[in-house]
Amino acid sequence: MATADRFLSRLLWLTLASALLIIFWRGVPIVEGWLAARDAVPRTVSARGDLAADEKATIELFEKSRDSVVFITTRGQVRDFWTRNVFTVPRGTGSGFIWDHAGHVITNYHVIENASAASVKLADGRSYQAALVGVSPAHDIAVLKIGVGFNRPPAVPLGSSADLRVGQKVFAIGNPFGLDWTLTTGIVSALDRSLGGGKGVTIEHLIQTDAAINPGNSGGPLLDSAGRLIGINTAIYSPSGTSAGIGFAVPVDTVNRVVPQLLAVGRYIRPALGIEADESLNTRLQRVLRIEGVVILRIAPGSGAEAAGLRGATISPDGAIVPGDIITAVGGQKVDSVAKLLGRLDDHQVGDAVRLEVLREGRKIEVAVVLQPGA
Repeated sequence: MATADRFLSRLLWLTLASALLIIFWRGVPIVEGWLAARDAVPRTVSARGDLAADEKATIELFEKSRDSVVFITTRGQVRDFWTRNVFTVPRGTGSGFIWDHAGHVITNYHVIENASAASVKLADGRSYQAALVGVSPAHDIAVLKIGVGFNRPPAVPLGSSADLRVGQKVFAIGNPFGLDWTLTTGIVSALDRSLGGGKGVTIEHLIQTDAAINPGNSGGPLLDSAGRLIGINTAIYSPSGTSAGIGFAVPVDTVNRVVPQLLAVGRYIRPALGIEADESLNTRLQRVLRIEGVVILRIAPGSGAEAAGLRGATISPDGAIVPGDIITAVGGQKVDSVAKLLGRLDDHQVGDAVRLEVLREGRKIEVAVVLQPGA
């Protein structure tokens, strides 16, 4: 009995000692933490020094350009199936920028396509209903107008895209995913890119950039390091639908050629030769004939092409297409598709005489054609 009592007594003391050890092990840090917190003060901030020169330049560029960028929201009309009532619902968002002091706003055509209404929000929070002035789907450009009565935001300074070089810095401002007035930076990755759009439209002469461009950036300005407009952010290439480092912008030289016509007549009148050509048929004929160029299918009566003596294709007795003239270059620049031909012609104006390189019956000749208004 005495042995059992001694064992229980030792076990009790051992248990008590273990409990005290655990309490001490856990309690001391708590007490130390409480004592330290009681006397804690914020850490001393290290001196930052001056911002780097490129940081200062980027901050200044954003602060000068921000007020010229706008946030665009669109609405579309729907009809209730039961009541037949028509009402508007939100469609999407995009970006744009102030073009002039008259309140004209430039954005992408696809931002406002099929919308019944659009509102434009300025950087200071003011919002206006926008009126549609004109569109050019071929260039993915649209012009809106807002009635700003006072404190009109400045227009974006205009730059040039003809002298852009791969590697120079660019800056994009827009509203990606509705996150308003976001700045991203990058470089010019490539020039003179082509991008197929909806309804068979191919946009030519695009600027490629690795500046992060996401849905909602569309229509916003692409700026150079001087804060000048060099393009309109228009699209991204990404399987996931988010920025993958490949974005595209409509060059400002195109914008500055198209917008004045949209302001004047509401649409863009493309310069044309007065010929008929078809992209899909042209691709098949290229394979069969083993040539690169645009096969002229038909010459419009009274056109500049007819006056220049160009020849269209004919149909043989067995129903085969017999090629006439094949356009291989415009102004010394090669063309290998109908879209590329239209893009080269678009660099000119109605009334200009362009020099075509033509393949006729296996011989290369040059023909001058005066451009006429296109459809």
